[in-house]
Amino acid sequence: MSAITQNKQGLKVLVTGSILQLFLGILYVWSVFVKPVSDFYSWSVDGVKLTSSFMLCFFVIGILAGGKAQTKIGVKLTTLIGGLMVAVGMLATALIPAGGNAPVFLIYLFYGIIGGFGVGAGYNANISTAQKWFPQNRGFATGISVCAFGLSTVIFAPLVTMLNQIFAVNYTFLILAGAFAAAVLLLFSFIKTPEQVPNAAAPVLKGKQYTTTEMIKTPRFYLIALSLMFGTSVFFIILPSLKDLAADRGLASFATGIVMFTGIANALGRLGTPLLSDKIGREMADVIILAVTALGAFGLCFANGILLIVIIAAVAFCYGGYSGLYPVLTSENFGIKNVGSNYGAVMVGFMLSALLFPIVINKIGDQQLRFFILGALAAVGAVLVVILKLMNLKKVKETE
Repeated sequence: MSAITQNKQGLKVLVTGSILQLFLGILYVWSVFVKPVSDFYSWSVDGVKLTSSFMLCFFVIGILAGGKAQTKIGVKLTTLIGGLMVAVGMLATALIPAGGNAPVFLIYLFYGIIGGFGVGAGYNANISTAQKWFPQNRGFATGISVCAFGLSTVIFAPLVTMLNQIFAVNYTFLILAGAFAAAVLLLFSFIKTPEQVPNAAAPVLKGKQYTTTEMIKTPRFYLIALSLMFGTSVFFIILPSLKDLAADRGLASFATGIVMFTGIANALGRLGTPLLSDKIGREMADVIILAVTALGAFGLCFANGILLIVIIAAVAFCYGGYSGLYPVLTSENFGIKNVGSNYGAVMVGFMLSALLFPIVINKIGDQQLRFFILGALAAVGAVLVVILKLMNLKKVKETE
């Protein structure tokens, strides 16, 4: 019997956490809210779209703060507070007066800032807990957890669409707020770290367990955070423009299908990449997805038809892979004890990528030049991870 199946308590925690991750993944479903929210509250579509930027930014801030909170109040209370913040944000959004009488900033505050922060805190608690139950199978545990988060789109996108067809959008927010609160209150008590970590002889538990302050003083931290920043930049540029890109390349009739296909590829990457890293090593898996991202970006300079679909799916797979791999890469380099707060610091690279590159790259008028630059950035990210690998090999030799 494998160590995974023997760890029955860990499996219970992992399954419970993954169910919560399905709820928390509503972060990525905002696109289906945009038109109904714009119509109901009489706000501009562009103004409503900006909600996702606030949510994504505070998602990362929530990951960072939630990592710190875990060390103070534990993962159970961090999960409870994070989940209830999402429910409260939705409830407050539902209570915004309709018809353009309220400023659009209220939805940024309630849904984007409060909700996004709560998602990040709960997300981080689930991932760090999963790793601690499966220290020798961190890729497996992290992959399951982040895959559930990514699959939320498959469940909530059609559900929200159906609810908006039946009810006014404020009632949809009320229903979701109640569902989130119920799910969190029913499940949060199952999220706990093991009193004695299974497989305590695992190498990851023998090395130095860095605090976040110690970690950010090391070159390895910057290699990891910058590689994440450069690698995710491609997806952040193409995601808002998937339908337009498909239409420009002669696939207008298949544009919606590409969006759905992208979501599936994203979820598969979240599961497949960390599992691959269990077999071939974290750095090698990271170099592979960074290289594929770079090649994909270069290919987007000219791709059409089926090739375009394949490249977009590959880039989405790699983006999902970063979400599954970097929590494990963080614990591999800095220990598992403080992985919650340490991963939050690494995710600052993700946040900077989401905020900076869409602004900077979109100022470049030539589309081919944009994709060439993005490909070069991803290639630089791969080089940074190779340097990280060489540094770790040197460190191993020095300790032998």
